[in-house]
Amino acid sequence: MNTGVKTAAFAAALAAAFGAAYGIGAGLGPVGSPVKVEHANHAQASAPPSPSTGADAGHGGREEAAAQAPAAGGLQVSEGGYALSLDTPRIEGGRGELRFSVKDAEGRKVTSYKTEHGKELHFIVASRDLTVYRHLHPVRAADGTWSTPVDLPAAGGYKAFADFTPTGEGAKGVTLGADLAVPGAYAPNPLPAAANTADVDGYQVALAGTLAPGKAGELKLTVTKDGKPVTNLEPYLGAYGHLVALRDGDLAYLHVHPNEGGPGPDVSFTATAPSAGAYRLFLDFQHEGTVRTAAFTVDAGTGSAAAGPATTPAPAPAPASGAPESGEPHAH
Repeated sequence: MNTGVKTAAFAAALAAAFGAAYGIGAGLGPVGSPVKVEHANHAQASAPPSPSTGADAGHGGREEAAAQAPAAGGLQVSEGGYALSLDTPRIEGGRGELRFSVKDAEGRKVTSYKTEHGKELHFIVASRDLTVYRHLHPVRAADGTWSTPVDLPAAGGYKAFADFTPTGEGAKGVTLGADLAVPGAYAPNPLPAAANTADVDGYQVALAGTLAPGKAGELKLTVTKDGKPVTNLEPYLGAYGHLVALRDGDLAYLHVHPNEGGPGPDVSFTATAPSAGAYRLFLDFQHEGTVRTAAFTVDAGTGSAAAGPATTPAPAPAPASGAPESGEPHAH
């Protein structure tokens, strides 16, 4: 084959190969163009639909609703220049003294806090399966070390939350979270089923209202005893009720503030879920000198409140409920 023939054959082969490549490329889209993948971005996937456009809205509506939702707290051990340091990350046997400190960006222990709801710092411990809840009141030493006795009913993974506002102009509230463990054999419990009432120590608490992702709603809890409304609730932490919400899965923390009202039987809160999902609500209320906790499971995906009753503590190794047994001292 002479040179001219060879050249012509090579050109024909090159043209055929280019044509085939062009056909394939046309089918897949231009090189470098993004491939559309549903919910490839986790932030978009977890963002709730816009209340005004419904569940079938595009990502624009979801992003708008996500922007309106409050940031989930307690997901980080360090945030905003502050870090939660547990001196006792393991509690042998579930009982002992828990010691911790909050450190600033230079690693110094913080010794000055704003007082909110009657306390410089609110400290919560919850099991990873959300069946154990403790609202503790630690004492701060002069050097900034906090300490509190703790009684956790079973082995397993827990999370500790420090909710506080540092002093200083323009300082904002911070919620930090750190892992805590009780060594031993452990089998997690399923999330308690949803219901609208909870029984604790002879009291009945009914939940009504809305917890919706990205949209503020009212949660109303009504306290009765022996079928009669409790109209003389006592102030606790500056209000007639104290409510904490924890998201199932990652234990994102939502501290909900009470509305005006009281002294019962209704205790009202305004809350906005940071995302769709199941949440565990823990209501602390005080009556006749004793603080009790009623626990509920709520589905924020539907925008409606559906609660599950707190159960009594189970024998070890299964964790107990957030509500203590009748006659057992409360963890406050």
